[in-house]
Amino acid sequence: MMVNQQLPMFEIPERSETLAVVNVASIPQRSPFRYPGGKTWLIPTVRRWLKQNKKATLLIEPFAGGGIVSLTAAFEKLADHITMVEMDEEIAAVWEVIMSDKNKWLADKIFSFNLTHDNIIVELEKPNKLIHDIAFCTILKNRVFHGGILAKGSGMIKKGENGKGISSRWYPKTLHDRIRAIEFVKNKIDFIKGDAFEILEQNINNEEAFFFIDPPYTIAGKRLYTYFDIDHEKLFRLTAQLKGKFMLTYDDTTEIRQLADNYNLQYRTIPMKTTHHLKKNEIIISDNFHWWTESKFH
Repeated sequence: MMVNQQLPMFEIPERSETLAVVNVASIPQRSPFRYPGGKTWLIPTVRRWLKQNKKATLLIEPFAGGGIVSLTAAFEKLADHITMVEMDEEIAAVWEVIMSDKNKWLADKIFSFNLTHDNIIVELEKPNKLIHDIAFCTILKNRVFHGGILAKGSGMIKKGENGKGISSRWYPKTLHDRIRAIEFVKNKIDFIKGDAFEILEQNINNEEAFFFIDPPYTIAGKRLYTYFDIDHEKLFRLTAQLKGKFMLTYDDTTEIRQLADNYNLQYRTIPMKTTHHLKKNEIIISDNFHWWTESKFH
């Protein structure tokens, strides 16, 4: 496929440098996950994107992860219906339980759990776990493991924030309330434990759909996620064929820029801060940027 000659793609980042880094503390925290690679910081941009047609009929999030985009769309009525998709068995278990009649059980279990090293080990080593047990253990690991990382090789926090160790990210009342709040919007949400590529292929001709696509990134994915090894070129190829509106997010690398150019996909850069407070740019790829220019540069 020919490289897009119409848009001066490599000049665009200069224009984007004027954008301010979003303060994530200003964004409502909806997800029970402390999710590595989470997109809370991107929510103001996602809101504008979803509002380009006043409101989305259907939002599909094929790599749901921590689900902040789907949850925000549900709570803020930015989409009539939402489909969340996740392949990771542990993360999927959490969403399946939250969207089921076990929602209250999970919230109450978190709220009443006596967080000690011994109790954590007992929970994690229980044999023959049912799905709600897997969900609880996933939240537990997400909150007491370094960086919220669930991939193999991660371990429990030692010092944590202000020397609080394993309790530094364990907020039982907050987690309980977030999970219980989802009960009020879950009728808008379908959760599918499945493959992102299959969902994209099934909906490739759906002109009514908005696709928020946030895959494991090329650089950090291996360290952060169990299912990090995806076919990035196939994802670009599928995205370029979508009839609906889409937003695809990636780390800003030469490889990703080249893939975007190869498939004639427009992109912009946007600044963000990492968990270590380092400033960096990410790439936003979309079917159009009318919503971007109108919102950000006037």
